[in-house]
Amino acid sequence: MTRRTSLTCAAMASVGLLLAGCDGKPDGGLVNFSGDPRRGATWIKHYQCGTCHLIPEIDEAAGNVGASLLHVGTRTYIAGFIHNSPENMALWIQDPQKALPGNAMPRMGVTPQDSRDITAFLYGLK
Repeated sequence: MTRRTSLTCAAMASVGLLLAGCDGKPDGGLVNFSGDPRRGATWIKHYQCGTCHLIPEIDEAAGNVGASLLHVGTRTYIAGFIHNSPENMALWIQDPQKALPGNAMPRMGVTPQDSRDITAFLYGLK
């Protein structure tokens, strides 16, 4: 192992130990995730996600074309194939066709920050 590699591993281990002590969601958000769930609810309405999805806590989001997003924060996979993590969910929302080519969800033009905000909201649906 090179000196640079061992320093990188040591730095990553230190970060991991620091994060291991985090057990909650400060201020209602996800640990180490830059999304705002309040803005996420607004963006869900703006991008009309409820046209296709049933989304708890969002008025008029009663679509049945896409999957229900009830308890989506506790699911193991997104679209049955992608490991469910905040990072993967944000990437999925931003460009579902890049994440899983040929799936039924269209690209809606969601920006990277908007996708993080939407993810912060959806991860609260447990």
